[in-house]
Amino acid sequence: MHDDRKLFEFLILEGAQAGLSWETILRKRDNFRMAFDDFDAAKVAKYNERKVQRLLSDPGIIRNRLKIAAAIQNAKSFIVIQREFGTFDEYLWAFVDGRPIKRKRGATIPAHTPLSDALSKDLSNRHFKFVGSTICYAFMQAVGVVNDHDPSCFRYRQIR
Repeated sequence: MHDDRKLFEFLILEGAQAGLSWETILRKRDNFRMAFDDFDAAKVAKYNERKVQRLLSDPGIIRNRLKIAAAIQNAKSFIVIQREFGTFDEYLWAFVDGRPIKRKRGATIPAHTPLSDALSKDLSNRHFKFVGSTICYAFMQAVGVVNDHDPSCFRYRQIR
């Protein structure tokens, strides 16, 4: 995936999912899109306390003040990365020299890796929130930076 808006969406949804099931997030995904202005980082970065209160009262999303505040902070940090690298996509894919990491047949799928540790550390240093190594690994899986689908799975070839 090489679309900054989608990358921002996945990053925010991964953070929102922390401690919850993916089923919960997937059921609320459309509501998140509406509530967070279709994941327009420039708009989310400008959210004020009034908007936060509206989000906290929206039953269609995860109403956690820390996760909402993280989404706003992450939007601000996302924009800084875009300015520095041209796109968030360029920043992210530089971690793997532009090529997805592929799982070896029969390899165990980890919860985190040295790569996700490095991404987590760098994002944290850039003031992102809810970007622990496990969240970063799930994010990299979701956007195709890591392809740990079984080679016989149709998604393995799609992500390639």
